[in-house]
Amino acid sequence: MRKKTRFKVLLALLPLVVLLSPGPAGAAPAVGERESVGTRTTAPDGARVIAERRLGPRLRDLTVSSPALGRDAKVRLLTPDGWERRRPQDRWPVLYLLVGGDGNYKAWTEDYAARLHEVPALRDVLVVMPEMPLFGFYTDWFNRGEGGPPAVETFHLGEMRPLLERSYGAGTRRVAAGESQGGFGALSYAARHPGLFRAVASYSGFVHPSRHPHAIRAGMTYLGLDWRALWGDPVTDRANWHAHDPYYLAERLRGVPVHLAAGDGTAGPLDPPDVEPDPEIPGLEDPAAPFPEDAVSPTETLMARQSRALADRLHRVGVPVTTHFYSGTHSPPYWAREFHRSLPMLLRALEPTA
Repeated sequence: MRKKTRFKVLLALLPLVVLLSPGPAGAAPAVGERESVGTRTTAPDGARVIAERRLGPRLRDLTVSSPALGRDAKVRLLTPDGWERRRPQDRWPVLYLLVGGDGNYKAWTEDYAARLHEVPALRDVLVVMPEMPLFGFYTDWFNRGEGGPPAVETFHLGEMRPLLERSYGAGTRRVAAGESQGGFGALSYAARHPGLFRAVASYSGFVHPSRHPHAIRAGMTYLGLDWRALWGDPVTDRANWHAHDPYYLAERLRGVPVHLAAGDGTAGPLDPPDVEPDPEIPGLEDPAAPFPEDAVSPTETLMARQSRALADRLHRVGVPVTTHFYSGTHSPPYWAREFHRSLPMLLRALEPTA
């Protein structure tokens, strides 16, 4: 795993959003064929599905016109068996599978070798993989107190979720999981909206941002982004940082099973023998807490420190949490492995309740 791939949370470019031109309505399109979408998928706030593309027997991409983002965005669906023949009343349990800081909605099916199609239990689950802006952090940006786009949380939960539940068979039994910033998103969404998700999992998640504001500053500055636009200043706008930080929202996760996994930043069993160090990001390291000398992935070292701190906090407030800490870097092979480790917990949470 080369350094560009392993540190893709900072280096990857924002995926190009392509507006799909509508085709003829009617029967389900063939693979690759484009399909127009009617006004039945328009939400009251103006968000609407403007195009669909069928990529295979179970894979479909939606293009959503999002006022919250101020542009069009993509959502990939892995659909359950019988989904294309669904009736208006048919509903399936939903797994929201979130990606890292590059926001690439294709990653879980193309980059991470998670083999979602091969999981028999997922043939009865609607898997939702939404796009996010570069370094969007699954949050409505503060924008110096003015709000406005990109409002990522509003796009995912206020626009996309109702559209999927209205017209695409998404039910109300939901779980969420994600890698890196996606791990933060799963935990933050569940804590900020109690009752919305039945279980959450984080793989190498940036799950305690208030602990390392310097890392956010370093990463966003490296990418040419205004780091204070995210949540404001970590001192003067501390309350806003805490309002999104799962560590400070831990009590809201009571009754929600949590899976936390992270490596230590050293070369692990899934890394190649010639694994290269991450590129140097000025300001990423805290002089008061230097990285270990054998760390080749400082990003993962940060994730481990945050995940351990959050795990301790969750234990103290009585949240059921499972942890797996290991030797390894910030890279897809570990995320795919941890996804499969956490999947039984996620699937149990999706079972009907009495």
